[in-house]
Amino acid sequence: MRHRTQVAIIGAGPAGMFLAHMLAMEGIDALVIERRDRAYVEERVRAGVLEQGTVELMRRLGLSDRLERDGLVHGGTNVVLDGRLFRIDMTALTGGATVTVYGQQEVMRDLFDAAESRGLPIVWNASDVALSGLDGAQPQVAWRQDGVEGRVDCDFVVGCDGYHGVSRAAIPADVLRTFERVYPFGWLGLLADVPPADHELIYANHERGFALASMRSRTRSRYYIQCALDEDVADWSDDRFWDELCLRLGDETAAKVTRGPSFEKSVAPLRSFVAEPMRWGRLFLAGDAAHIVPPTGAKGMNLAVSDVTMLGAALTEHYRERSDAGIDHYSARALARVWKAERFSWWFTSVTHRFPTMDGFDRRIQMAELDYLRGSLAAQRTLAENYVGLPLEAA
Repeated sequence: MRHRTQVAIIGAGPAGMFLAHMLAMEGIDALVIERRDRAYVEERVRAGVLEQGTVELMRRLGLSDRLERDGLVHGGTNVVLDGRLFRIDMTALTGGATVTVYGQQEVMRDLFDAAESRGLPIVWNASDVALSGLDGAQPQVAWRQDGVEGRVDCDFVVGCDGYHGVSRAAIPADVLRTFERVYPFGWLGLLADVPPADHELIYANHERGFALASMRSRTRSRYYIQCALDEDVADWSDDRFWDELCLRLGDETAAKVTRGPSFEKSVAPLRSFVAEPMRWGRLFLAGDAAHIVPPTGAKGMNLAVSDVTMLGAALTEHYRERSDAGIDHYSARALARVWKAERFSWWFTSVTHRFPTMDGFDRRIQMAELDYLRGSLAAQRTLAENYVGLPLEAA
């Protein structure tokens, strides 16, 4: 079966689906090709802190009904240093900006429901996806679905297929450059149907390691503690997790923690990764196909959204104005913002976690930096501006 479209999008995650909706709004044809089924993509447990720009995009695309009803708007965030808590008023420091807690699973449900009602074409369960002709004028994407071969001819291919996808691998090795930092610890996470400890997130730095008190809703909490990369989840009973979490959060916050049975525990590794360039020929990379950030600061999905916001505008300019300025500058512009998000995620991780190689000097420097953050509005403003999301113009 052979198709023709203007833009072929590989991957139906946040980057691919946001881009598909943006292009559809501009009357640009796109086909999304996904190797899994909808249930698999929608049910993947991911973070859920949306920057101001992500929320505004969902509103512009007509996807915000449930977000407005169920999302938890946060005007600040909290940091704990060895039990002492202080709050950073992000709204006051940024001229009114906020973040919204709304799980990525819910975002994907909104994207898929709207795609179905709007008739956006998605090929599910596409195996053996192959890209060709990327350095020419007529790229193609081929796949197999239920044993039947499919192919689409297109003007552009956008790789939104994640770290392990085929898109980045299609860029010649002598063109692609990668940069990576693997952190020597992970996050042990727990989900429980209990009310959160606070109405805003709490990031804790304790001599035993990092902890995070987060939430998915007013009745579902998400907690994390720093752990070894080879930690066995089976060694962590609920009681052991709750005890360690409360110790790291300190007495003030621990007193507000509601304990309960968990229904999910897992260990997530932390990594920083960037691939350059984000364009080669007729291929563009977006989201996790081009970059990974540690979850500290919740930049992952938001960074994917900023990529496709830039790319969507560039493709619209190409088709509406017959100008290639936007697509020619996409990689440099996107990478400028990517590296700012990488810097923030790296910095926030570095000041809130215990590294195996830390000595007494390193620990004192870390404590001094957080103490400076506690007392400096200028330092708090820097954190707040990055946390709520830098404007695209800042790239």
